[in-house]
Amino acid sequence: MSTTSVTVRPVAGPVAGPVYRLTRRGRLVVLVLAFLVLAAIGVMFAGGSMATSEPEATETVVVEPGQTLWDIAAAASDGRDVRDMVTHLVDLNDLDSVVLDAGQSLAVPVD
Repeated sequence: MSTTSVTVRPVAGPVAGPVYRLTRRGRLVVLVLAFLVLAAIGVMFAGGSMATSEPEATETVVVEPGQTLWDIAAAASDGRDVRDMVTHLVDLNDLDSVVLDAGQSLAVPVD
């Protein structure tokens, strides 16, 4: 009787690298770092220009009966586009609408 020896070679397949898993603390650190990066980007774009600007010079105007926001904007626009001044007055005074009440005080920019 003869014996035959057989050599078994491993089949070459994809080599699996180490598997990394984040712990709860690791996920929290990644989340906090991502938040800080986004906050820094937001401050860079939004806060940078606001921090260096000076407050706008304004005067207080009391709305007369029958006076509209367009009338006030036209007087304050000094030849510029009145629509832009209306928008600026709405933003400056934090108005919900363009409807004004007699006796209402508005901040109006002065040149």
